[in-house]
Amino acid sequence: MDRTEARLEECFSKVFPDLTSEQIRNAAAGRVAAWDSVATVTLLMLIQEEFGVVPDMDRFEEFTSYQSLLDYVREAAAEG
Repeated sequence: MDRTEARLEECFSKVFPDLTSEQIRNAAAGRVAAWDSVATVTLLMLIQEEFGVVPDMDRFEEFTSYQSLLDYVREAAAEG
């Protein structure tokens, strides 16, 4: 696990404190009962704070898993 993954996992653990590290890395909206639109917005706020990445709200519907958010953070960092 690289530093970006660890930092993103920390964001997820704040929103979903009952999930293990493995569950976080496999988390998706359809598999985590507590994941709703409010959880997504909270995650995006934490990601903005942690990574300095302003979320592209036009892509809101894409942010449905740990992996999709990891990809987005990495993409934003590469552009950044």
